[in-house]
Amino acid sequence: MNHHFELHAQREYEDAVAYYDGVSPPLGDDFIKEVERVISQILKFPEACPKLSPSTRRCRIKRFPYGLLYRLREADVEIIAVMHFSREPNYWVDRV
Repeated sequence: MNHHFELHAQREYEDAVAYYDGVSPPLGDDFIKEVERVISQILKFPEACPKLSPSTRRCRIKRFPYGLLYRLREADVEIIAVMHFSREPNYWVDRV
């Protein structure tokens, strides 16, 4: 199983990394490592995270106020949002 970021999700991920790098470069590295850990977990157990809609699931990122929203596409995981929990909760719905 492979994964890819939808364009908006990729931008959200890059913005979050840039923010944490600005706070402290080691913190940015920690965020990257944690996102990679969560992606690895999703690829191993794609249906383990709770559903937010019939086709979308969310996996929380530990230590950071973010979650990865994704959907399963045949043998692929499509990450549709790198969602900050203080943002409007359903801003990503039009991406599904």
